[in-house]
Amino acid sequence: MKTNTVLAIMLIAIGILALTYQSITYTTKEQVIDLGFLQMTAEKQKTFPLLPIVGIVTLVGGIVLLVRSRKNS
Repeated sequence: MKTNTVLAIMLIAIGILALTYQSITYTTKEQVIDLGFLQMTAEKQKTFPLLPIVGIVTLVGGIVLLVRSRKNS
């Protein structure tokens, strides 16, 4: 497979995932108290929103790249 075809397929997959999942949620550990011998941490969930336009642009870019690589072959 050509590099452009692989890149196009990856962009299409990422675009579909970005449209399907509107945000990415991850957990971080933050230190709340540090008194030398006493340390406490808390787990906090953070959300990174994915705008639909990002998924659309990625999906369309992958499709365009796939079509252009097929025409050049």
